[in-house]
Amino acid sequence: MRLAITFGFNQVISHGFGLFLFAALVPLMQQSIDITSWHLATIGALTQLAYLAGAMLLGVIGHRLDSGKLLLGSGLLTSALLFTMAWLSDPLIITVVLTVMAFSAAFCWGGIVEMTTCYGRLDRASTNLSISASGTAWGYSFNGLVILLVVPVFGWRSGWIAAAVFGLVVLLATLQLLKSLKRNNENANINVDLLVPSSAMSSGQLFKTVFTERTAFLSCLVLFLVGLSTMTFSTWLNVFLAQLGLPASLGGYTWSVIGITGMIAGFAVGKLADQKGHGLSLLAMFGAFAIGLVAFTYDPAKFVLLAGIGYGLMYFPIWGVIAGWVSKQYSSKATMQINGIGMVTFGLGGALGNLMAGFINDATGSLINVYWLITAVGCVLFMLAGYIYFSSRHPANGEPLVGAH
Repeated sequence: MRLAITFGFNQVISHGFGLFLFAALVPLMQQSIDITSWHLATIGALTQLAYLAGAMLLGVIGHRLDSGKLLLGSGLLTSALLFTMAWLSDPLIITVVLTVMAFSAAFCWGGIVEMTTCYGRLDRASTNLSISASGTAWGYSFNGLVILLVVPVFGWRSGWIAAAVFGLVVLLATLQLLKSLKRNNENANINVDLLVPSSAMSSGQLFKTVFTERTAFLSCLVLFLVGLSTMTFSTWLNVFLAQLGLPASLGGYTWSVIGITGMIAGFAVGKLADQKGHGLSLLAMFGAFAIGLVAFTYDPAKFVLLAGIGYGLMYFPIWGVIAGWVSKQYSSKATMQINGIGMVTFGLGGALGNLMAGFINDATGSLINVYWLITAVGCVLFMLAGYIYFSSRHPANGEPLVGAH
């Protein structure tokens, strides 16, 4: 549990602060810095591209890097940049700093995946990874605390300083954890991958594996559809509610529900995957997500909170469940590489969904068709989970997997 919680706090720093604290503080920052809509659009595009670039690079060369040093380096870089943000007033420099933090965030999650599947108990892989992944949800809550408790007293710049200080504390805790893991690397709980340096894949093997082997291909396809649905849902939610004339507070309550649900789901769904199987956990997550979407699109005002619960149950633990599922058939290094490609497909799905939503909104003047489309994708995910569940009960006899244990 110490491993999962510590890595979860690394997610708070890299994703909760590195990716989302700016969105929380930008209204206050605009009071003293001329951050225009053009700047916000550029920041959104560049951070997305930087995250995709980091994920792709992680998939291609990540196996050549020491994941412990990768995690510490990402934490140190992000903490330093968070502190730097407190002193910046130039929107262009702010854009560059946020872009670098987004790039670093991809490496942080990749390091967590490799370290957890390498050092953690194999029978708790999905639980540990889901708890770690839910650190992003914890970050939402920490951002709220920063805004409520720190910023009103000391100003918005103090919010970045508080995040940086917290980042250094997490960095020290991570360093102590890694030292402890290194000292005990001959325990029975340690994965034999530590002794198998050849278990990683070359770039050619990686892409061949993703396109030709069932588990690798389905994991990336699932993450593509998750990005297509969740990123579009979250980006346009408040705009859709405004189109319907619903109060802005309803969106705020929804995001609170998403964060709280995500924190709980990280443990519950991961444990379900480890005890009952990844197929069943995928069915449960995507079932809840699809039901919430159907109800919300039918009656947005009445069921938006239900959609938020379904979103939180699925979005945060999906990363841990998918990585844990892949780790059952591949080495820790190969799992990290495949997960890196999955992160790329997730980002591509999110970009495609947002482009489609913008086109539909401009063409029709309404987002209702966008949310019906998201609902359809949610139902496809549920059917895909059903296929994974039933087919995993009768596995086919295939050829040995590349990079397998």
